[in-house]
Amino acid sequence: VPGTVSVITARMDYLPRATAQGPALRGDWQAAEWQRLADPGAAAVSVYARGRDYHKVLRARLQALADRIAAEVGPFGHRVFTDSAPVLEVELATRAGLGWRGKHTLALSRDAGSAFFLGELFVDLALPADAPTAAHCGTCSACIDVCPTRAIVAPYRLDARRCISYLTIEHAGPIPRELRRAMGNRIYGCDDCQLACPWNKYAQRSPLPDFDPRHGLDAATLLELWSWTEAQFLQRTEGSAIRRIGYERWLRNLAVGLGNALRARGPA
Repeated sequence: VPGTVSVITARMDYLPRATAQGPALRGDWQAAEWQRLADPGAAAVSVYARGRDYHKVLRARLQALADRIAAEVGPFGHRVFTDSAPVLEVELATRAGLGWRGKHTLALSRDAGSAFFLGELFVDLALPADAPTAAHCGTCSACIDVCPTRAIVAPYRLDARRCISYLTIEHAGPIPRELRRAMGNRIYGCDDCQLACPWNKYAQRSPLPDFDPRHGLDAATLLELWSWTEAQFLQRTEGSAIRRIGYERWLRNLAVGLGNALRARGPA
């Protein structure tokens, strides 16, 4: 962005408000998600996508931050980003000290795990730079070991062509046959590498109602979602990140999940 001198990078937690948390309950949200993945008939939607579209929420809050800065220093040049342009968000976040890059390639923080969104303000103000944070993955390889499709081909290296998040959201056309069984009941995104990460016992709940589940997406079955008409899909995903995949990909993902559920049941 022409004129940019500094980048203000921010993170925002996204676990729903009702997520179990506290010294005696830490990790319970991960256990609940593993339990859901183990139920072949349940529909597994990535936690971040069950509520309001994070692009809308984070962009609005970053703009509010820009307005507050302008109120203090006067008009200044800026542009807001959140997963909306070819911006290297994790790299910026790690250089700014918000965390380090985990072996699954996501940003990790000692006090928030990886369950947060990233956003940026590109500004024409000369600001002092923060120091990066040291990495704390050590010899742990939990995220690599747990990946259903072996998409994390080496520490810090992800083959998007095998990643379930990519396949269920960005990929056009049929899911490759050799990867369908590994998808299980995951119909939009995949959280496995985050669920396996020990640091995510420190993941934080969002105080915002925006990220609370809508239309029962935290408890729906594959058959329930398969029964949605296109009109229902459009109505129930309004304001949701899910809507961008369209009805055809939605049914494609559900069909793979239903096939896996049928296989898991075995012969009648």
